[in-house]
Amino acid sequence: MKSLLFTSAIRNRNRVKFLYGSEEVNLEPYYIARNKTGKKILYGKISSLNEIKSFEYDKMCNIRIFSFEKFSPVIPIIPRFN
Repeated sequence: MKSLLFTSAIRNRNRVKFLYGSEEVNLEPYYIARNKTGKKILYGKISSLNEIKSFEYDKMCNIRIFSFEKFSPVIPIIPRFN
């Protein structure tokens, strides 16, 4: 379910908000991957910072997509078709 939400947000360039542990995160999502241990992670730019960070799926909850808030990516988003 999380993958579908984030894939839609990435494709449409929508900002997202979620709780990560006890911290609220406003994020411009870039791409989904797996880390070295095999856990799913989401890479994105926190709205108030100029760096790309990763977030583990397991620690995310209360996800909201802001369909009316678009963003322009700092790094190019290249869609992959399987």
